[in-house]
Amino acid sequence: MAEQALYEELARQLSAVGAVKRGLARILPADCPAGSAAVLTLLDRNGDMRMSRLAELLSVDMSVTSRHVAHLAARGWIERSPDPADKRSRILRLTPAGRAQLDELSRRTTRLLATRLGDWTDDEVGQLIGLMTRLRDSFGDCRPATYAEDPQQTTRTPAESK
Repeated sequence: MAEQALYEELARQLSAVGAVKRGLARILPADCPAGSAAVLTLLDRNGDMRMSRLAELLSVDMSVTSRHVAHLAARGWIERSPDPADKRSRILRLTPAGRAQLDELSRRTTRLLATRLGDWTDDEVGQLIGLMTRLRDSFGDCRPATYAEDPQQTTRTPAESK
């Protein structure tokens, strides 16, 4: 297990990843902010789903999810149809226009990464991918984390983290 100082430095470096995320967000089209891009990506990766599942995957509450969904539906990038199992619920589906938008976002992101990491070797990029995948896997799913260091507080929800 790594020393405490290494974990502290890792925490600092992870918070600095925000600069990378902001750089990526700057290349998004004005009508497709980061939250919208995240919804499109999740629908592409996970297929059709209920809004409640989308909110869970985004780790945001239903009101935020509803705003993202309304924005995307208004642009024709997703469609909402009644859930046959529960008529009160809606199933969200990526449309061909949404697929085209997602393809454009992918091209922009790939170009930016290629430009910014142009002096990296393929091996270095591969190592980064491997380590980031392992880091994400170490955190498991998106449910609230358990804080073993503080027996008084067992979990923190995304809303409490703000």
